[in-house]
Amino acid sequence: MESTYWIPEELQPLIAFHGHFCPGILIGWRAAKLAMKLLGTSRDKDEEMVAITENDACGVDAVQFILGCTFGKGNLHFRDYGKQAFTVFRRSDSKGVRLVLKNTDRELTREESAKRMLEEPDASLFSVQEPQEPIPERAVIRKSGFCSVCGERVMESRLRPLSGGRMACIPCYVRAEKEGRAH
Repeated sequence: MESTYWIPEELQPLIAFHGHFCPGILIGWRAAKLAMKLLGTSRDKDEEMVAITENDACGVDAVQFILGCTFGKGNLHFRDYGKQAFTVFRRSDSKGVRLVLKNTDRELTREESAKRMLEEPDASLFSVQEPQEPIPERAVIRKSGFCSVCGERVMESRLRPLSGGRMACIPCYVRAEKEGRAH
């Protein structure tokens, strides 16, 4: 993407992490930086922050990279709503903020979108709201069991009952249900 704007040096590690430069990572970058500013916090060290993303687009990589919230630590949660919206909480006091990307009056090109994300003030880019849901609980390490169909290790809370007292992973359970063998 040829640019007619200056790309801040601080974006280079994020671009390398994500794999390319695009307006999407700029959305997540700006949202993550604004959330830290509003909450008076810095990058997560040990699950003291939690983020909820309402999309699975490029910006989520920026949220992970900038905030330090990840699926692996259990402090990044995905809601499949298809919205450019990000909620970030500070665990110490459960204070949170929901940031929603504001619409523009017309459809922008990739170049125009990137320029907007780099140059416009936070107030022009995001609507700042109260969180729409409570802060998620801390991640829990759960016991594992085994699927009686495929034999793979499965988190016990994801096992489903089959006939004969057997337990199945979700994909095997769904197949058994479709074939009428689940109960």
